[in-house]
Amino acid sequence: MLIGVPKEIKKQESRVGLTPGAVREYAAHGHQILVESGAGASIGATDETYIAAGAKIASDAADIFARAEMIVKVKEPQPGEWAQLREGQILFTYLHLAPDPEQTEGLIRSGVTAVAYETVTDRSGGLPLLAPMSEVAGRLSIEAAAIASRANHGGNGLLLGGVPGVKPARVVVLGGGVVGTHAARMARGLGAEVTIIDRSIPRLRQLDELFGGTARTGFSTLALIEEEISAADVVIGAVLVPGASAPKLVTRDMLSLMKQNTVLVDVAIDQGGCFETSRATTHADPTYVVDGIIHYCVANMPGAVPRTSSYALNNATLPFGLTIADEGLKGILNNPGLLEGLNVHRGMLTSQPVAESLNLEYREPREALYSA
Repeated sequence: MLIGVPKEIKKQESRVGLTPGAVREYAAHGHQILVESGAGASIGATDETYIAAGAKIASDAADIFARAEMIVKVKEPQPGEWAQLREGQILFTYLHLAPDPEQTEGLIRSGVTAVAYETVTDRSGGLPLLAPMSEVAGRLSIEAAAIASRANHGGNGLLLGGVPGVKPARVVVLGGGVVGTHAARMARGLGAEVTIIDRSIPRLRQLDELFGGTARTGFSTLALIEEEISAADVVIGAVLVPGASAPKLVTRDMLSLMKQNTVLVDVAIDQGGCFETSRATTHADPTYVVDGIIHYCVANMPGAVPRTSSYALNNATLPFGLTIADEGLKGILNNPGLLEGLNVHRGMLTSQPVAESLNLEYREPREALYSA
């Protein structure tokens, strides 16, 4: 199969779909790889490095979209990219379709077969291709909150960990999954007071054991959320409903309960955000203020550390990508995890959470693969 790796064109996104090491693995399986010139520059991978790994270099993305049988990316295709996709082609990347009806319609019209990293599952029902970026984003969320809290950035002037004789900041983490756990670890590592709120009692037990009582845990109710955010200096939004839009846990009315210059970091912004007042921002202009509350809502947080992110992502995606490359649609059909990842196939929407979020017609993935 001819695998294409275009340069990412989303604003301030510099990760790359395949690292040179991953290219070498595809080549060892007998596949051809076409990489856009300069695609790996931000991770320190030159065109020559890719050539040595077994790839050929394309001068522009148009050549890749025209020739490749499978496109491997990081972020969702932009309008100029989905217009170049076609029936019979496979797209393997993050999609986050639930809050993005325009992209969803574009992929449906293209006829492409699109497998979304964020809905691929493993044998235990986990999300192995979302996890590495969730780990990165969770850790970055605390770095982002620490910077936004500085007085010279318009923040409340608190050092998250405090110093002897001065209380540390209070950090509330909404969601105890991968993002929330790593955010809590970073916050505790800096010395902040941390509360993790989740709606799963078994998960709260795990977190209590993991942190050895150094982080508080709480069962998610409206009353508890209001109580905790009213005392917080930082709130991390780390909730996830796989494939669907994130629930709005903090409404605009709740902002009035919070201290001025409290920092909200919405890591769920790719799925529409878990704060009612969230809107996507960029690394160039990451924050804005609503009712005196600072919002950080960068939609591609791991893009700030492309070397770490690209290699972590490729470690996870490589086995799944090779299955698709080696076996084509049969590889998707026969792999339950990849079947869960199938979001669009030849004009049919095959993700039920996306269909429900956007009120569109849904086709069961296996049925769609057999019927087309």
